[in-house]
Amino acid sequence: MFRDALHTYTRWQVIALLFLGFSAGLPFLLVFSTLNARLADVGVETATIGFFSWLGITYSIKVFWAPIVDRLKLPLLDRLLGKRRSWILLAQAGIATGLYLMAHVDAITAPEMMALCGLLVAFSSATQDVAIDAYRIEIAEERLQAALAATYIFGYRLALLVAGAGALYLAEFWSWQVSYEVMALLVGVGAITVLVVREPMVNHFAAARDIAHKIEHEASKRAHLNPRVARMIGWFYAAVAGPFLDFFRRYKELAILILVMVAMYRISDIAMGVMANPFYLDFMGFSKTQVADVTKIFGFFMTIAGSLVGGLLVVRYGVRNILLVGAVMTAATNLLFVVLAQYPPNIVTLAAVVSADNLSGGIANVALIAWLSSMTSASFTATQYALFSSLMTLPGKFLGGFSGVVVADFGYAQFFLVAGFMGVPAILLAIFMIRHGSRLDALAPRNEELETGAEPR
Repeated sequence: MFRDALHTYTRWQVIALLFLGFSAGLPFLLVFSTLNARLADVGVETATIGFFSWLGITYSIKVFWAPIVDRLKLPLLDRLLGKRRSWILLAQAGIATGLYLMAHVDAITAPEMMALCGLLVAFSSATQDVAIDAYRIEIAEERLQAALAATYIFGYRLALLVAGAGALYLAEFWSWQVSYEVMALLVGVGAITVLVVREPMVNHFAAARDIAHKIEHEASKRAHLNPRVARMIGWFYAAVAGPFLDFFRRYKELAILILVMVAMYRISDIAMGVMANPFYLDFMGFSKTQVADVTKIFGFFMTIAGSLVGGLLVVRYGVRNILLVGAVMTAATNLLFVVLAQYPPNIVTLAAVVSADNLSGGIANVALIAWLSSMTSASFTATQYALFSSLMTLPGKFLGGFSGVVVADFGYAQFFLVAGFMGVPAILLAIFMIRHGSRLDALAPRNEELETGAEPR
């Protein structure tokens, strides 16, 4: 019952993901909005500040080096900590080093050095995301994934507050150097967590080894290559092509529909979010303080509540059912903004609509993360989840770029109506996944990939 579901949040894996979520969220704003505020504050030209936004590209292309995180064992660290923890710790070392260097670089006299230090932070942060996602999926069975996602999101959001408002407060009362030094020190929260928690006991190489041996055999026999060269080709092919071959072979005719579902699920939410602040400020006429209070402070707690509730619901009713609930709620709450646009500005009404929107977003996000986690193979956890996480935001961000055109031509009410109906495909696909649940369960990675006594994930 719900008491048992609530007890899920006392598991050590779930608690560990709270701190790892904090570690993942901490660097994000420090190379984005907080860095932009610092650059503007010290007098860096606006054009130069714009170029710094390119640091964010690293988060969008992490799938390209995820195979290395999946397949490469780090010397010494792998023996001491295991694959996942060693990669997380190495990434944290890169983040802390980059932040410390950023604290001592003068952005006016050395903007190129500041950009390079920021790149080190962004690249290390994206690598940490890949490794933590893999760790989260492998450390616990499927029924715990929603709870893991919920506490991860809580930790991540908490870190955004620290790296956003917290860093600005430190800079205001002390200096930007002190602010970034403190942020570098806070990376230790994740590092201590990595040293304390356990490494997942997972067979990372079963499927990958089979693919590598097959390619190695063909390269050495048919192409008559040197055995060492053939072995390298087999390793590389398994690392790069293996995750995709494994996914399509596993899910067969359902693979394309699953990927379409991943791409469509958050389109409605992401596309609407692009025009949210202009709607609040320009159209409705709310003040910046009112918007900040409702959407940032109050909205933060509602998102966390949605994540925690989503975790409980998934444990109680199953991930695919809550995936459908999340899709319906997301589309429905977008339609609430249509109603909001018809009436004069009212802070209570705004709070109610934003609460519903953030609550539904928290539930939907947890369900999606849990569902994607259940479909990754232990041999390619990092790469397959990196593919999913890139795909689930790309279409929404692309279509969101046209949101201003729709608003300019038709108005906010019509835009929110379109955004709401953009959620219909996700609802239909969620229903399809429920109806084919037994087939998906039969094809999903199971406990045979795990060399542990844990329950099937």
